[in-house]
Amino acid sequence: MDWAFMTHYAPYFVNAGYMTVFISFFGVLLAVVLGLLCAAVEITRIPVLYQIVRAYIELSRNTPLLVQLYFLFFGLPKLGVVWSAETCAIIGLAFLGGSYMSEALRGGLEAVPTIQHESAQMLGFSKAQAFIHIILPQALSTAIPGVVANVIFLVKESSVVSAIALADVMYVTKDLIGMYYDTYESLTLLIITYLVILLPISIVGTLLERRFDYARR
Repeated sequence: MDWAFMTHYAPYFVNAGYMTVFISFFGVLLAVVLGLLCAAVEITRIPVLYQIVRAYIELSRNTPLLVQLYFLFFGLPKLGVVWSAETCAIIGLAFLGGSYMSEALRGGLEAVPTIQHESAQMLGFSKAQAFIHIILPQALSTAIPGVVANVIFLVKESSVVSAIALADVMYVTKDLIGMYYDTYESLTLLIITYLVILLPISIVGTLLERRFDYARR
């Protein structure tokens, strides 16, 4: 193991790690918002919108992220729409993650007892107020494990964005292996970087899950 090589190129992985965190953060944030909207439509079964949401979920979950990124980065410019690699990465992660978040959040919403809806109406809450203040908090407490698992999944999937020349940690790793053939050292730095990013998410997710489990008792 070439420790001098690892010490010299570790800062490159730090900078690339920032890029991975940046696109993952905004991609996950948009995925949660999109997933929540889709879950609400699925629960209420609004005509037309329900069919659109189901079509989106099937399209998103049954096409690879790499194909989606290629369409955004290489296909859309043919139609006159040009986005930066960062924008394509964020939208691609949101498009993929929205469908998975939708299923996790839908399960949480369906787990809320009907009596909670009825009680909110009796207390004079509007449908929007009941959803935000009563239904959603209970749904999130049930959906936390699925949401956290999807967050980790999306961060790991972000490694694909190197295919559109975005300088994330995978891009740097492939660059160093191609230039210097220090495969083990580069892969070790890659693994360490992902552990630094993902372990805190996993720990926070576990703590949140335990807290909500305790609150439900």
